[in-house]
Amino acid sequence: MSRFPITPNRELGQHFLVDENVLEVIGRLAALGPEDVVLEVGAGLGVLTRYLASRVALVHAVEVDRSLEPHLVEALAGAANVRLVFGDALELALGELSPPPGKLVANLPYAIATPLVAESLDGLPGVSRWCVMVQREVADRLVAAPGGKSYGAVSVLVQLTAARTGFHPVARTCFRPRPNVDSALVAFERRRDWGPEFARVKRLVQGAFAHRRKTLANSLELSSLATRAEVETALRALGRLENVRAEALAPEEHLRLAELLA
Repeated sequence: MSRFPITPNRELGQHFLVDENVLEVIGRLAALGPEDVVLEVGAGLGVLTRYLASRVALVHAVEVDRSLEPHLVEALAGAANVRLVFGDALELALGELSPPPGKLVANLPYAIATPLVAESLDGLPGVSRWCVMVQREVADRLVAAPGGKSYGAVSVLVQLTAARTGFHPVARTCFRPRPNVDSALVAFERRRDWGPEFARVKRLVQGAFAHRRKTLANSLELSSLATRAEVETALRALGRLENVRAEALAPEEHLRLAELLA
């Protein structure tokens, strides 16, 4: 950052990882191996990218900020196993990367962390392990248990897909500029492969949590996904009361509910 006129873009939520001590934690949680093909979203200054490139077969490094290209090219000079891709990760066809990534390891930009993780669950079927740096609030949401305030649609979708394998708080001092929120590394490993049914399950789960103050039956009816009567019938089949709220159901119950309403 001292050699280049780099001004972090606040609109992009740029907080560059600069503490290399965190890299060993990432390497351990991601269980990196020499045959791995890794997707990194938010290459930033290339600190994590260099670390990954020295330990895996190939890194697909995605960065939305074109102004960082000169720095990344210099920082990654000699790393022939890094493929830089510039663009918005939420709009790029990441599922068409070749060879397909088997792991997603990234210091995710705050603004896209939740939707990117959610889309990767079925959009990147080859990914078997995630190790992502996200703000602490998002990290808590990914691993939240039913009944709590943090438990929501992304909690259900992630936990239906994968099992948590690691969680590590990261201090604000590890970034430049220093963010105003705490961060954490979350690692999880795939345990369910999705087919076409994921879109339907995702739609139902998001609709269930769309109106948190409403009962589950009312929320799905307001989301035009089912009638209240249909949901109440399905809830009875689950052994649940008709006035239950979405946050009371465990992930597998949400999946069963989606099947009953299909």
